[in-house]
Amino acid sequence: MDNNFKAYQEAADILKALAHPVRLCIVRGLLEKKECNVTYMQECLDLPQSTVSQHLQKLRSLGIVEAERTGLEVNYKIANERVLRLINTLFEEE
Repeated sequence: MDNNFKAYQEAADILKALAHPVRLCIVRGLLEKKECNVTYMQECLDLPQSTVSQHLQKLRSLGIVEAERTGLEVNYKIANERVLRLINTLFEEE
């Protein structure tokens, strides 16, 4: 058995974060669009900006997405290659 429990904990944390439908939708949308701002996500999800921001903060804290500021606008994109592959696998066409 592998003694690297930290790696299991990190993987479990990522899976828990992605287990929420809104966060899964955000990540899948970022996968399709490459990058996106909160306003666009808010309109797509039909949720308050504060709710979308809370979900993005959770995804950022785990290194799943990263933010890049351009002037006043903040764009998000997927920052974790493993998450990218995981989402592709989950939603691949059969």
